[in-house]
Amino acid sequence: MGEREGQVVGKGSERWKAALVNVGEMSATLDSLQKLLLTKAVYLDEEAFAQASINADQTRTIKALEQRVATLEKELDSAITAAARARSEKRLAEAGQRAAELRAQEVMRELENTSQVFKLHMEELRLKQEEISKRDSDIKVLEAIIQTLGGKECMS
Repeated sequence: MGEREGQVVGKGSERWKAALVNVGEMSATLDSLQKLLLTKAVYLDEEAFAQASINADQTRTIKALEQRVATLEKELDSAITAAARARSEKRLAEAGQRAAELRAQEVMRELENTSQVFKLHMEELRLKQEEISKRDSDIKVLEAIIQTLGGKECMS
């Protein structure tokens, strides 16, 4: 798409340049006509002088329009460049957002996995604690038996 935009801008730029050349040629022709009329104005009638004045006004208008066209071309180029830069920045921002979303998903998976591992360890610790409690009560029963047997041996 960027290549096509470049082609369109290139063609438009060529057309503007050709138009500006035409306007420049018209301006030069009008200038020479104006000079010719002004030097010969003494010998011309009122109508010819009025026409020369109109031509001089048109020449000034053409020059002002040429300057306006050049200014508008610069503004258009700036706008096209700004739009391209904005699209590029938007693509970069979208890529950054996607990367951040993927990282957030990865962190969530890690957190879920860590949570599962923690639950398994807690269950294992609970079972070991139950086993320790059971053995502790078995030891107390055996100690009581030993004391009971030990007390009977001492009596006999």
